[in-house]
Amino acid sequence: MLSLVVFLPALAALGLLTARSRPQLARWGFVAATATEVVLAAALWLTASGTGFRHEQRLSWIPGIGVSYHVGVDGISLALIAMTSVLFAACAVYSLRQQRAPATFAALMLALETTAIGVFAALDLIVFFLFFDLSLVLMYFVIAGWGHRDHRRAALHFFLYTFVGSLVLLLGFIGIAIAADPTTFDIAALIEQPPLRDAPVAGGFVLLAVGIGLAIKTPLVPLHTWLPPAHTEAPAVGSAILAGVLLKLGTYGFVRIALPILPDAWRRFALVFVILGVVSVLYGALVALAQSDVKRMIAYTSVNHMGYILLGLGTAGMIVGNTEPARQLAITGAATQMVSHGLITGALFLLAGVLYARAREYDMASFGGLAGVAPRYAGLMAVAAFAALGLPGFSGFIAEFHIFTGSLGVQPVATAVALLGVLLTAALFLRALHRLFLGERLLPGGVGRFDDVAARELVPVAALLALATVIGVLPRTLLGTLEPAAHTVAEWVTL
Repeated sequence: MLSLVVFLPALAALGLLTARSRPQLARWGFVAATATEVVLAAALWLTASGTGFRHEQRLSWIPGIGVSYHVGVDGISLALIAMTSVLFAACAVYSLRQQRAPATFAALMLALETTAIGVFAALDLIVFFLFFDLSLVLMYFVIAGWGHRDHRRAALHFFLYTFVGSLVLLLGFIGIAIAADPTTFDIAALIEQPPLRDAPVAGGFVLLAVGIGLAIKTPLVPLHTWLPPAHTEAPAVGSAILAGVLLKLGTYGFVRIALPILPDAWRRFALVFVILGVVSVLYGALVALAQSDVKRMIAYTSVNHMGYILLGLGTAGMIVGNTEPARQLAITGAATQMVSHGLITGALFLLAGVLYARAREYDMASFGGLAGVAPRYAGLMAVAAFAALGLPGFSGFIAEFHIFTGSLGVQPVATAVALLGVLLTAALFLRALHRLFLGERLLPGGVGRFDDVAARELVPVAALLALATVIGVLPRTLLGTLEPAAHTVAEWVTL
């Protein structure tokens, strides 16, 4: 069943390519395919029971070097697959008015969904890398083909920067595999017998390679410079998927590969990741506060939120002794933040797309008083902003509470500094809401009216925010799945 969940979007993409002369069929086919994927992901969730990897499938592929098609899920990957399917479905509904080559666009997006789910399901390093790398190619075409303004340059910058990172990541994977005896790329086998446990120098270099590759994708400061232009020039749904899903390929790689396969190296250099996380939290929030472009502001908040994840994962490697609950809390918070950020930031980017659709502009100084003419839009943006700043009642609060609680005991100074990021995030979103929605009505020159959100825009955004609220009010709906997997990862880190 898991392979069906992975490859169904790609099969649907091939089918939609035959509908190029029937754009309406392509648009609704995109919706139908992603809705089916949501149903399958829900079935996968409901049928996964027990601990460890479930729904495993393995086929020999390149046996001479220990490569196989090996997929499986635990609670963390299962939650990310579910989040991915929901976000792609929301983007499909949002794209019902897509005018430029809708069949090709839908096919690219569905193929991209397969690569993302493939990464979350992969239990072989080469399978992980292939899906990881293909996602870069597909997102390049989404930005270059359907972006705006200086989109081709932004797409090229995105691809070259992240492709270099993926090559460094591959070197790290090869280093892990050849250190194993026998040589293998199987993640489950490498977790069971970490190959670089007694090689501190080699383990450090391999972690450096893996860490650089994943940090670029995450992205962490100072390897984040590809992100703002890519987000600013991408179409709204491209930005939603880039932030909501593709950034998680990096953070998920830390959880699935760096922590359990390189536990000794992770513990030795955990403080480095804590520092990178805190720097990303503060830098992302401060630079976002200085932006006048809505999309760039949201893009920098992603740097901020990814920093919280690395803070949690880094402190999990520093917790020693009889402090298993703290380690589990930090990892659970990091995993919850991955899901929460996907839902909330995906909604924010779709809402930012409404501005561009109405006025071909993202500059907050060009707008004012929109609450009077577009109250539904103002309400959705306010809810999304409060959710993003971690207000109680939303999933972001649950994530950050777990991270701070798990990290405070071992890294009180770093945690206290990171808490400033919450205040800065509140300031930047309140500033944005004030500029856009309050005061006298203001629209860019040549724009005579600003229509409120249509049904195709309201429904997907409201659905994403509703899920973020359900997690915030009833956190066991998500934590019941994440906590057993976080407990297992916490044990792997101590091996």
